[in-house]
Amino acid sequence: MESDSYYMGLALEMAREGSAAGEVPVGAVLVDEAGEVLARAFNRPIGLNDPTAHAEILVLRAGARLRGNYRLPGLSLYVTIEPCIMCLGAMLAARVRRVVFGAPDPKGGACVSLYHLPEDARLNHRLEVTGGIREHECRELVQEFFKARR
Repeated sequence: MESDSYYMGLALEMAREGSAAGEVPVGAVLVDEAGEVLARAFNRPIGLNDPTAHAEILVLRAGARLRGNYRLPGLSLYVTIEPCIMCLGAMLAARVRRVVFGAPDPKGGACVSLYHLPEDARLNHRLEVTGGIREHECRELVQEFFKARR
């Protein structure tokens, strides 16, 4: 199976595509137990006029269609920026096994920064969290995007 760094590289490619499309550059990749990439996406709320069209939501939707099931146990989701509450909630509902993110999001991160939902004992599912994979690249991509817009 490939490394976390490899899959984060694929997520970074998606984030760059999103940036080129004028979207906030967040990319996500959904990977199965054997290391096969099931889905890739970048943020598209602007292009789709859909506030829920975050990269994570888009790969979960694609994965659910491929699997023919709204539950996605055993899968790992790689995303360049720490997921927000909405995206982490969807991962918990889908029973994703693991989320791997690049840079933390101190203003909205739901894994380790602002909220700690994966370890909340009140919830009926837990998922593994690994952060900081290619963190510098992930953070720099977002920072450059917003610097260019100012």
